[in-house]
Amino acid sequence: MKRALVLSLICALGLGFTGLAATLSGSWDTDVMIDPQQTNFNDAISLTSVLTVAYTVGDWTFTSVTDLDETGWTDQDFSVAGVLGAFSISSALDFDPVTPAFGSWNTDVSVSIAGVSFGVDFTLEDMDVTLILTGSGVAGDVTVGVEVTFGGDDNDECDLDWAGIEIDLGFPFCCADISATLLFTCDGFDSICFETSGIAVPNMPYLTLTAEVCFTMDEKTLELTPSFDFGDIACFDLEFTADWEDLSIQNITITGIGLTCDIGAVTFTGWSQLDGSEEYWEWYTIETNDDACCGPFSFDLSIYFLEGGIRLFDIALIEANMELQVASQFIFNMGLSVNVNTGAFTQWIVGFLVTW
Repeated sequence: MKRALVLSLICALGLGFTGLAATLSGSWDTDVMIDPQQTNFNDAISLTSVLTVAYTVGDWTFTSVTDLDETGWTDQDFSVAGVLGAFSISSALDFDPVTPAFGSWNTDVSVSIAGVSFGVDFTLEDMDVTLILTGSGVAGDVTVGVEVTFGGDDNDECDLDWAGIEIDLGFPFCCADISATLLFTCDGFDSICFETSGIAVPNMPYLTLTAEVCFTMDEKTLELTPSFDFGDIACFDLEFTADWEDLSIQNITITGIGLTCDIGAVTFTGWSQLDGSEEYWEWYTIETNDDACCGPFSFDLSIYFLEGGIRLFDIALIEANMELQVASQFIFNMGLSVNVNTGAFTQWIVGFLVTW
């Protein structure tokens, strides 16, 4: 009964004070999903609903986010963000209304003084306290970042034992931009790593490398990571993969091919996945985004093909979605999913979004 009363008050805040639009805003986003294959009514109907209410006064905004589904009230979050002098402050609280139980509390404070940024991050979650102090700045071509961590050891006591320091540096060296990370834990020195990216390979403009050298107390490692960019393909879209093993490119494989084009207010997209990584090896989509009588209207229809399907042309799945802005603050949406391969009408979604 108490939870029902609190939930009613939250809904009243979201819907009863829309006249204060200058300081009170929000949205109510709801989808009802119907599965016609279920014989039990409770299994056939599912609901997702999110009510967001934000109250702004001066430089501060107070926000409430309420999550609901077919079982009732599932999650509740409160947050606040604003400016106090030179300090930027944000704080968030999470509650579980089902248990009920406290979830977490996080607070961030940041300030910039003489070009140097300082930050404090405090988190209380699962009986564990974590405090992170940060600082960063730029001196010429050198960037410096420091992060000191207290707590966060996942024990059952609230404490602030020192846990580690991470120092980040960025500086140019010869012809490359280097980023360095120096890490200390409560046991002492852990590692220092140097990384640079965008290393060009002669006569292979589609290939660049990222190199990272790491030093620990026990070993030194060097790792090269490739990045492939085959550029724009005229008219058709192509998807590539390349095998990288023992610093050698083994194979470059075309894994997908597609086409996208606009025909008036309609966009056609076709795609074939050639490597078997997707459930459906080919799909076509037509979609439009045009103005209807009342406002913006969008519609899409997708047809999916399953290799070895039992229907004509291997058509296996049909999906359709529609969204209509009935008014400036009200959007209606609907979606259908039909599994042609099994002959099942699998899902029907009806929803709306209200903003104020």
